[in-house]
Amino acid sequence: MINKLNIPLVLLAGGKSSRMGQDKSLMPFGGYQTLIEYQYNKFLPYFSNIYISTKNKKIDLPNIILDDNIDIYSPMIALKSILKNIQSEYIFILPVDTPLITIDTINVLLDQKDNFDIVVAQSNDKIHNLCGVFAKRLLPTIEKYIQEDMHKINYLIKNVKTKIIQFSNDDEFINLNTIENYKNAVSLLKI
Repeated sequence: MINKLNIPLVLLAGGKSSRMGQDKSLMPFGGYQTLIEYQYNKFLPYFSNIYISTKNKKIDLPNIILDDNIDIYSPMIALKSILKNIQSEYIFILPVDTPLITIDTINVLLDQKDNFDIVVAQSNDKIHNLCGVFAKRLLPTIEKYIQEDMHKINYLIKNVKTKIIQFSNDDEFINLNTIENYKNAVSLLKI
């Protein structure tokens, strides 16, 4: 029996999917009808609480967190809504379109959370701004940035106490932004 992590997992599923041309979170993946269901069920054995962050209730799963502002597509607004609605000192954030990440990688990131506001992954030279641990104490800073119309997560990462952890397997961090990315991830899943 696996001891479930007490830190909640939030799957980010509120993006525009403009490069994909359709809502990628609702595309079939890994034997499931939707990518959201795949990710949810993949991590259900490991996390006590899993939430879906989105603009609208597009799927019938528990723990949906709707963005405070449905007109602006901003990861900062999603973070604000998440940190405001979940009562936990730390929260693990994962884009729904990063389906190849492993629980081992997540545990490495979680193990480094103490004394940091944010702990995120990096592979090759790319920092994965929304793949990591975020502290609840960031909420006032995020609200201030939103008031100043600052919506870039990398600005937040550079201006708070952040730890960036390097990983060598770039495939784990494939984002399903295009049909080519999607097909590549499907082929890697079968290996």
